[in-house]
Amino acid sequence: MVPLLLQLAVLGGALAAAALILISFVAFITATEMPHLHRHEEEKFFLNARGQREALPSIQDSPTKQLSVVVPSYNEEKRLPVMMDEALGYLEDRQKQDPAFTYEVIVVDDGSKDQTSKVAFKYCQKYGSDKVRVITLVKNRGKGGAIRMGVFSSRGKKILMADADGATKFPDIEKLEKGLNDLQPWPDQMAIACGSRAHLEKESIAQRSYFRTLLMYGFHFLVWFLCVKGIRDTQCGFKLLTREAASRTFSSLHIERWTHEPGCQHLQNQLEERRVLHRFSVSPPVCSPLHLLQVRRGPMPEPQGPCDH
Repeated sequence: MVPLLLQLAVLGGALAAAALILISFVAFITATEMPHLHRHEEEKFFLNARGQREALPSIQDSPTKQLSVVVPSYNEEKRLPVMMDEALGYLEDRQKQDPAFTYEVIVVDDGSKDQTSKVAFKYCQKYGSDKVRVITLVKNRGKGGAIRMGVFSSRGKKILMADADGATKFPDIEKLEKGLNDLQPWPDQMAIACGSRAHLEKESIAQRSYFRTLLMYGFHFLVWFLCVKGIRDTQCGFKLLTREAASRTFSSLHIERWTHEPGCQHLQNQLEERRVLHRFSVSPPVCSPLHLLQVRRGPMPEPQGPCDH
């Protein structure tokens, strides 16, 4: 019995090693020196509240808003309204309390097959295109690609990434903002705050099948081994970046689909030394105490232009 278990353990280790070698080889032969950033002609414009086309701004322009909220959306016609109602309700109340506060919400329809763009455009008509804009991508790029297009078209000094499913309570942005403010002064104006749901892991495991839990731990191991160490939750979609940090990160992003988040955080780990990444717990359902993590970073390339033409 013992020799059989030993053989199975050796076989499992060999398969795991072979898988890591294969992944590393594929990553090596498919990686390019810098990603090719392309935007279709139709993706350079948005429709204002009157239905007229207007050119989108660039991340290279000077910011004109305090906050940009980028919402990647794929087939989200049913869940998007709940998130938008909560987010815009919070942002409007905040603006009433502080008239100097300015914001925009950018919904990026990632080639949806449903009515996501139409649902989002209703909010543009209600609040005006200065506050709500809809970018409709010609084809599906993946979550990372959709976020990049939104970031490159944003006008905010700070840029928030938020999921369309409303998985995080929007008022938790105040915790992100506090995390960034606590880091000041920001070297080269670069700082990043990321939400974490690691405190909900035990609860989520209880609701998952054993197979999904196994896949989760397998993915976490690969992320830890290949990309990012010391960060328990790389997949939380609630992240706040300064404009400069967003420009550098998404100009260098190679991965556009759902694994873009470990890729982003690996790039963020390569920012110049003394940058700090704040991570903390976000709801739902209840926030645990703030969790902070300091990360050293190495050199990072200068940002490129947002897209080729």
